[in-house]
Amino acid sequence: MRTEHGVALVELRKAIAYAEKKLQIQRLLLSHELRTHAGEVFLDRYVELINRSASGQLAMRKMFEDHLQRVEWGEWQFPVRLYPYVDSLRGTAERPIAIDPKIAFGRPIVRRTGVSTAAITDRIDAGESVAALAEDYDLSPEEIELAVLYSQAA
Repeated sequence: MRTEHGVALVELRKAIAYAEKKLQIQRLLLSHELRTHAGEVFLDRYVELINRSASGQLAMRKMFEDHLQRVEWGEWQFPVRLYPYVDSLRGTAERPIAIDPKIAFGRPIVRRTGVSTAAITDRIDAGESVAALAEDYDLSPEEIELAVLYSQAA
């Protein structure tokens, strides 16, 4: 959380203490209610998004709804798959790219076929055409372009 999401250790400790004392959440770091964004810690609780980095103020939920819907939760209430944004699809329900620890060791893939976005990008960088890759992987040219766009942006 500190390195990937820029959350300060002191803020993380505050969030853990608040969750244990006020909300009775044990093991906050494993909880599906924990969210981070731009170095801040949030608790997704009772249809409200509680910003723990700003003294428990309620954050504007609408701002984060799209992000929260990009995580797929398993039966044990543990995140199992992430559908990252591709800039051209931001704000849409489309999820062409997935990150799943059970597929390709958690590397980003084109969801429909399981082809690694890195493999597609490597072949494009080697000079192969979008049409040739689309045929090889049974993907549409748009899916090839989105895989490259995501891979280059990530």
